[in-house]
Amino acid sequence: MIRPRPIRTLLIMVATAAVIAGLALAGPAAADQAKPGRYTNAISDSFADTFADPAVILGKDGWWYAYSTADPLRAGDPYGVMHIARTKDWITWDYQGTVFNESNRPSWATPNSFLWAPDIRYIQGKYVLYYTVIDTVLNPGEDEAIGVATAPTPTGPWTPTDAPVIAPRASGGTFLGTIDPAGFTDVNGDQYLYFGGYHGGIWASKISADGLTATGELTQVAIDNRYEGGYVVRRGGWYYLMGSSANCCAGPTTGYSVFAGRSKSPLGPFVDADGISLLDSHVGGTTMITQNGNRWIGSGHHAIATDAEGRDWIVYHAIDRNEPWLSNPFGINRRPMLLDRIDWIDGWPRTRAGAGPSDGPQPAPVTTSGLGIVADDPAARGFLGLKSGPDDDQAGATALLDGAARTKADAPRSEARVRFDFRTDEEFTVVLGGGRDRVVVSAEPGDELRVIAGRSTGTAKLTESDTWRTVIVEVDGDQVTASIGESDLADPGAEVRLTARGLRLPAAPVVLAGDAVIDNLTVRPVADQARKLVPTPETGDLLWSDEFDDDALDGWTWLREDPAAKINNGTFDWPVQAGDLVGTGNQAGALLRTAPQGSWIAEAKVELDLGANTVRNYQQAGLVVYRNDNDLARLCSVAIWNTRQVEYGRELVGNDAGRLSYGAAMIGTPAKTTWLRLAYHQNAAGEHLYRAASSRDGEHWTWGATWALPAGEAPKIGLVAHGGASPATVASFDYLRFYAVD
Repeated sequence: MIRPRPIRTLLIMVATAAVIAGLALAGPAAADQAKPGRYTNAISDSFADTFADPAVILGKDGWWYAYSTADPLRAGDPYGVMHIARTKDWITWDYQGTVFNESNRPSWATPNSFLWAPDIRYIQGKYVLYYTVIDTVLNPGEDEAIGVATAPTPTGPWTPTDAPVIAPRASGGTFLGTIDPAGFTDVNGDQYLYFGGYHGGIWASKISADGLTATGELTQVAIDNRYEGGYVVRRGGWYYLMGSSANCCAGPTTGYSVFAGRSKSPLGPFVDADGISLLDSHVGGTTMITQNGNRWIGSGHHAIATDAEGRDWIVYHAIDRNEPWLSNPFGINRRPMLLDRIDWIDGWPRTRAGAGPSDGPQPAPVTTSGLGIVADDPAARGFLGLKSGPDDDQAGATALLDGAARTKADAPRSEARVRFDFRTDEEFTVVLGGGRDRVVVSAEPGDELRVIAGRSTGTAKLTESDTWRTVIVEVDGDQVTASIGESDLADPGAEVRLTARGLRLPAAPVVLAGDAVIDNLTVRPVADQARKLVPTPETGDLLWSDEFDDDALDGWTWLREDPAAKINNGTFDWPVQAGDLVGTGNQAGALLRTAPQGSWIAEAKVELDLGANTVRNYQQAGLVVYRNDNDLARLCSVAIWNTRQVEYGRELVGNDAGRLSYGAAMIGTPAKTTWLRLAYHQNAAGEHLYRAASSRDGEHWTWGATWALPAGEAPKIGLVAHGGASPATVASFDYLRFYAVD
């Protein structure tokens, strides 16, 4: 039997009439757009010193919830079996306890197994938490797997399933890295789970509609030995895979950073802004966040939150380089939770337009509504026609939409973002604007989501559901997007995107019509996105250069001279040495010189053929900032197992009983010939800061992480070629140049 649908026509007529009436009754566009407060990183300081691998969700009760890995919250505390905290404004937080305890731990995890890296979703009326189990009872030895648990509320009680959703994966006598899960719902309603890390790469699997069972073949989406902490969002018709790279937990030398690739399919291939795949041996990735020289280093393993204005935020952990350990001497890495805005620039997510982690006061996410509406009690004020609804086990107090309702004040002209949660078995309609410049969004569960924007129309199929779902309608100029989903984590189950040519949305009330229970309703202008990246260092006048066009090495000094290194027809050719400059051996050499005074940019061009895919650990060549054998930074094109990367490493003796520490950040993608740069300046404390960049053509540069060396005498700058002599290969340096900073 085909169900008749006269109600849609009726609702649109009612809504249109309400708009016309509203234009006469409503006042001017409301000035009641309460500004958010300000936060300062780290946002978890009030309840924890470490809150690593954060996952977040906006609960149906109107609170934001954050989940972390199973470290002690503060020095001396016991390990918590994954922690939970909540906030209304991202400024004030309340600790909510742990996910598991001894009474409800997953039965298939060994008693001593850590439970790490949670990911939170809302699926079919339940909160679904994925997590990493480091050791299971299923196999002897450490055998990582992905677990899943469900709960009726964001704080539990949590019920784990009797088996992993992704079981341990044996490979060559060991087990692949089955870690760091992240769920995702596609616009056709399909559910996916992403997981994996350095040992084996990042993979994706289709999972059942309830999110609890893997149902499809596994698909690799990122190469091994480069990424972990994968996270996927959908924006503008693209799927973005974001992953963390390098060592998460090297204390004061942690260079963890987040990179992104995108695809037209949730299964890839994902490529970066230069068109380089995240599966290539010369691995791609567009920088999303990396350290900038302030106190925060090792920024990574993130989640994405979207506020009431549609602004995306990166929620991540990082390490204070001045306080890297939870306890001293050497202990657990102290990784608090941080927050910063994302700007989508030229289709790519950039933290603070490329500025990186913040360490001063910042405007907080917008979590309240404008137009006088109380988001978690929308019947209270701001809307005419909404009634108090029934109390709900998940949402608490609700509002009842029975017929038509409209805002007392006008939504902003030209732009508006309306968001609300709803439970309904009937149709509903949202109307913005009026006359020919009107946007009408209607939905019937089990049928379709329909958008009429001016003269443009679009539809998307909807699955039937009687659980809470989220509606988002966003009009920004002539760009109109409407979506319906469950988790509200940039993964809608249905979406319509339109370009409505000539649309000029007038200031008018927002109209809702239908028969639904709704909650968490916000009306806001659309967040402004930065259009350009923050400036990166530019070269000015040439200060000094050595083009290696004669046999002299005037001004250079050797650290452990290598007689095999020679000037040869305009290049400095250096057979890659067997030793290394980092670690306790200190066998390798370096060719060093004193840098110019003041700020500068050093640039080297190096040819180093490392092939592809084969294991050539850890052959490399490039630039070095050298203070002594235990205090240096190194920027090199390097072979790391099967990958080829540009690594910017740091070695120092930390404050943990003199322990030698090494870690690195990754910057760009190398080629057979790679150009490398270091931009130098001193900060107010007199520290020496060096920001690194790489290029594949000498013209287009990828700028990345900054390392700080101690105040005092400036380190020397030089060249290195080391890490392994087999197979024999030669690094050819074309020049070293120093430029003024423009």
